[in-house]
Amino acid sequence: MTINQYSEPIPKTVFRFRHLLGIEGLLRDDIERLLDLSDVYVGANRQSDKKHSNLRGRTQINLFFENSTRTRTSFELAGKRLGADVINMSVGTSSIKKGETLIDTAMTLNAMHPDVLVVRHPDSGSVHLLAEKVNCSVINAGDGTHEHPTQALLDAVTIRRRLGHGLEGLTVAICGDIAHSRVARSNIHLLSIMGARLRAVAPPTLIPAGLDRMGVELHYDMETGLKDADIIMMLRLQTERMKGSYVPSIREYYRLYGLDNDKLKAANPNALIMHPGPMNRGVEIDSEVADDIDRSLIREQVEVGVAVRMACLEALVGTQSQPWAKNN
Repeated sequence: MTINQYSEPIPKTVFRFRHLLGIEGLLRDDIERLLDLSDVYVGANRQSDKKHSNLRGRTQINLFFENSTRTRTSFELAGKRLGADVINMSVGTSSIKKGETLIDTAMTLNAMHPDVLVVRHPDSGSVHLLAEKVNCSVINAGDGTHEHPTQALLDAVTIRRRLGHGLEGLTVAICGDIAHSRVARSNIHLLSIMGARLRAVAPPTLIPAGLDRMGVELHYDMETGLKDADIIMMLRLQTERMKGSYVPSIREYYRLYGLDNDKLKAANPNALIMHPGPMNRGVEIDSEVADDIDRSLIREQVEVGVAVRMACLEALVGTQSQPWAKNN
């Protein structure tokens, strides 16, 4: 079945793991299976009838310890389009807010027999801990500065669909607050596995130690960092995670590292622009660049996000009954 034909059922995808906790540890084949299934769902979501029954009778709980609009909404929509019963737990009014530990929460959720938990948490490693204590599948929707695997997957699908080919050989510049970005970390893992050439472009204070050992070129100047780049991924300043001063001022940061048309001239003339959102216009990106319909993929990223999360939910739930399924 091609990605433009939907008269047949959506194909089943075999995945090796019970959980999706990060991109690190996946093989190229694991990633390509998810990307290919996501491609199918992008097209299926453009049909008038978007409902499927692949997860009918299954229960999905979205447990978000941090506020989110795009990620939580897209996971909710993904689960409902697959026919699952979807529950959004409000952490602000739950027992967690009253002092219940993460392990106690896991035991409580376990007793409800969900099939999949989608978890976002401000502390790195917390989603891994939760996955060890529950019997269902767990999807990491972002933990601290560690990983955000579905964002990296949706970025990859978006690039593939626009270019019409794979990621191998592309020069990708990831620009901005890399030190505090789980999106950057997941993308670095994925793009490295898929054969892209990676650059980090940021002030020294916003580049984490050891990044060069992951095969990433370090650049502290936008002109050299963007030279001949095919893809430019902009990241916002995550001031909520910063303790102390990382940049002289917002105005100075935008002057040196904000993406505008002048800085964009250094890149490949057909370079594409991405941003995981939410955007801070006039801080890390200029509105004219963000809204460029020919070069900006930002809206496509949002659309593709639902399809990618559908693919991940289906792949993980379909793996649960397999005795060979691993914890990643």
